Amino acid sequence: MSDQSATQSGAKSAPKSAMGVRRFGRVNWEGTRTLALREVRRFMNVWSQTVMAPLINAGLLLMIFTIAIGPQRGDVMGVPFMTFLAPGILIMTVIQNAFANTSSSLASAKVGGNIVDTLMPPLSAAELLFGYLFGAVARGLIVATVIAAGSWIFLGVQIQNIGWMLTFVLLGSMFMGGLGMIAGIFANKFDQLSAISNFLVTPLSFLSGTFYSIDALPEPLRIASHANPFFYIIDGVRWGMIGVSDSSPWLGLVVVLAANIVVLSVVWRWLDKGYRLKA
Repeated sequence: MSDQSATQSGAKSAPKSAMGVRRFGRVNWEGTRTLALREVRRFMNVWSQTVMAPLINAGLLLMIFTIAIGPQRGDVMGVPFMTFLAPGILIMTVIQNAFANTSSSLASAKVGGNIVDTLMPPLSAAELLFGYLFGAVARGLIVATVIAAGSWIFLGVQIQNIGWMLTFVLLGSMFMGGLGMIAGIFANKFDQLSAISNFLVTPLSFLSGTFYSIDALPEPLRIASHANPFFYIIDGVRWGMIGVSDSSPWLGLVVVLAANIVVLSVVWRWLDKGYRLKA
């Protein structure tokens, strides 16, 4: 992290009124805000690909399930199948978008050779972490809001507890944003990033109770599902949105918080050391 250290050393001798100067014991609010806004503007500049396309995919999934098996499926956990399905598709779309936002941002900067532009300003590892996560959370919340509105308009799904729902959407976006940063830092090529997304994120998001209750699984798979943070994120959103779940939302909250602490701690450590970010 020699370039960053040199920048910070030079900042100490600069006038105190200079924009972005770090002062001992204080947060570089201007730099953190700039990074956070950059991450939001980055995906909003191509909103048709980053926001609209996932929303269309979610709508198509709901339409296909409604036409194909919705009326014949019957109730699941005491609610109509399409009502049960809507929260799963919502959070599946959210976590995939949160992961894509941070992973693609870091990977693009590394492949393009301009990651140094992010590392050189006087930003600490925690400030870099917050800036990148802000974009992931913002994208996740936008997607969640639009899909929730569509579920209410077209399926009549009314949110039962918006506090629980927003909590798990927020924590799920942070968790997946952190995983996306790990993938983006680790990957040196887009092929490696695609492999992580295709063979880890997509299967786990599909096989964690998105389309079914885990009570329908055989005992070994049901036990394994309870060790999967993805399951608790999906289950927590389902509890907040329609009032049914496979496990206690309080247990899910503890597990997802613990998962966030572990993942974000790893990211902070890697950013602090410049792991795989500096040649």
